[in-house]
Amino acid sequence: MSAPLYNAEILRLAASIPHHERLASPMATAERRSPICGSRVAIDIDVDEQGRVSAVGLLVRACALGQAAASLLGANVIGRTPAELAEARDALTEWLAGAGAAPDWPGLAIFEPALAHSARHASIRLAFEAAAEAAETAARVRVDG
Repeated sequence: MSAPLYNAEILRLAASIPHHERLASPMATAERRSPICGSRVAIDIDVDEQGRVSAVGLLVRACALGQAAASLLGANVIGRTPAELAEARDALTEWLAGAGAAPDWPGLAIFEPALAHSARHASIRLAFEAAAEAAETAARVRVDG
């Protein structure tokens, strides 16, 4: 028997998104929207002198799966580099498509029941896609001044 798509842990994560306040003056912002379900995630990011994420703000208007993914991202994004976020985004995309192993990001294995539901993949990827873009832009802003 397969695990349910929506379970208590997904719902707990969806209800406890960290960094749920937008940043007042972010170095970069990125937004992603799923055309399939209308889920939307906006992420503000600041980076430090080493280019690592030092502050993040999230606005998440998504289904429970998108909210849970944003929660896992938010809980583990501080201190990450743009390259690490791009790697996590790419690994998540490949895994959801059935072309790779589970991503090396805390908690993402919880989405294993969603692998068979391709219509749900876009909302799970939103936060990681937006974070990778915002971190890359913020790092460029820091370097270019």
